[in-house]
Amino acid sequence: MTKKDLRLKYKNLRQAMLSEEAEDKSLAIANQLLQLDIWDKTYFHLFLTMENQKEVHTDYILNILAGKDKEVIVSRSDFERYTMVHYLLTDNTKLVVNQYGIPEPLDGIEVPSNKMDVVFVPLLAFDNHGHRVGYGKGFYDRFLNECKPDVIKIGLSFFEAEEEAIEANDTDVRLDYCVTPSKIYRF
Repeated sequence: MTKKDLRLKYKNLRQAMLSEEAEDKSLAIANQLLQLDIWDKTYFHLFLTMENQKEVHTDYILNILAGKDKEVIVSRSDFERYTMVHYLLTDNTKLVVNQYGIPEPLDGIEVPSNKMDVVFVPLLAFDNHGHRVGYGKGFYDRFLNECKPDVIKIGLSFFEAEEEAIEANDTDVRLDYCVTPSKIYRF
């Protein structure tokens, strides 16, 4: 299946999910994350849920990170360059939803990409080799290429891995883990 076909398939599967099912699965994903050996790290980059895309609800993960007193980093997208600027999430951070439905910080304390220890990566589909399909603009691949080599990349998915390998480009960055409601995939 092509990346385009996978995007359509998983967008449709997400849209068919009831809100309660998405909430339950998001909580299960957050609970699975507690099993990973990542909690000694400091800087965690977290995407904020796009409600219109029925993404994994990351507020449960945010609660875990706050409870463990971790530094949480969120991003604002630059759609002209397909890049992101990263900000420390604080009590004073003002978030606005952009035209694409992405909650983003207006401003704040900027954090360079090479400070990230762990990055939670949004995706639509993934395979058993750690390749993923995102929304197709390359924001996260560019960002992950700017991170330090040992950054831990964790995909979050409502669905299990695609059996067939996903086509990968030279610029695609593989995940280290992908967490679903029922399983942790290690790559």
